[in-house]
Amino acid sequence: MKTITVEASKKYDVIVGHGLLNEAGERIRSLLPKAQRAAVISDDNVAPLYLERATKSLEKAGFEVLSFVFPHGEPSKNGETYLQILNFMAAGQITRSDVAVALGGGVVGDITGFAAATFLRGISYVQLPTSLLAMVDSSVGGKTAIDLKEGKNLAGAFCQPEVVLCDLETLDTLSPEFFIDGSAEVIKYGVLEDQQLFSHLMERGLAFEKEYVISRCVEIKRDYVTEDEFDTGVRRKLNLGHTVGHAIEKCSAYGISHGRGVAIGLAIIARACAQKGLCSALCRDDIIAGLKALELPTETEYSSSQLLQPMLSDKKRTGSTVSLIIPKAIADCDIYPLPVEELENFVKSGL
Repeated sequence: MKTITVEASKKYDVIVGHGLLNEAGERIRSLLPKAQRAAVISDDNVAPLYLERATKSLEKAGFEVLSFVFPHGEPSKNGETYLQILNFMAAGQITRSDVAVALGGGVVGDITGFAAATFLRGISYVQLPTSLLAMVDSSVGGKTAIDLKEGKNLAGAFCQPEVVLCDLETLDTLSPEFFIDGSAEVIKYGVLEDQQLFSHLMERGLAFEKEYVISRCVEIKRDYVTEDEFDTGVRRKLNLGHTVGHAIEKCSAYGISHGRGVAIGLAIIARACAQKGLCSALCRDDIIAGLKALELPTETEYSSSQLLQPMLSDKKRTGSTVSLIIPKAIADCDIYPLPVEELENFVKSGL
């Protein structure tokens, strides 16, 4: 078991290990001794697997448990579901001393966190991530959001959780499709900061050592969040592959998943950087090989002109500039401000 402490506006632990779901009630109770009710938010994929176990753990610790389950997938991360969750908590008489519990993957964590940040102007919440992507990325750092028609995560708030409990046993029921999807965020951390992590993923592929890899990814994200909690400086590097990746998701009406979109986005950026002399051909080839070792896609059918409008709606745009994250070498990336009028041609060079 590994504990990583995040020291942001709120100090909290991210715990990575086995059997944590059974201990969730006790651990949450120790942090929130006055809480009476726990509003557990989940989706229809995760709830049949883990809602009963989470409920028993919470009830054993003295919580009255209310649960809300919504249809899985990115299309549910919208204003309608968000308002349903708020109304559910209001009807359940959740108070400011109570707690919301996100039981699921990234969509569940994002929307539960946003609901917690805004219900009664803010209540406590806990992350119980059950997907690889959520464990290594979306559950850590306090970014919460819903999608708007124009793009992903355009309405949200920064709201740090009380604790994040990553129970590795929940990965045993994750389908290969979703495990592969999460591995895109994993390799992102290697490209950003850690040659050893990247090499481990290249050598082991999808059979990587879960506790080591997940803990290391959380440590890297912890360092970014500690330095730049509100995403105005260095934390923007965590968006490596995301500007193009989100555009691919949007163009596909979210038929292409987040991880696969990010993987393709990372490949496109690597090829474009090599084409323009911003990184070496070796760096490009290593990134492509690493993505393929994790069975991730590296190509898209969408043209640069199709991707342009979604990219221009990206939340990382500032005025007439889009900040792309570019790899100069493995474990050496930069923020690269690019004028909007050059964006389409830049992406085109990497297709």
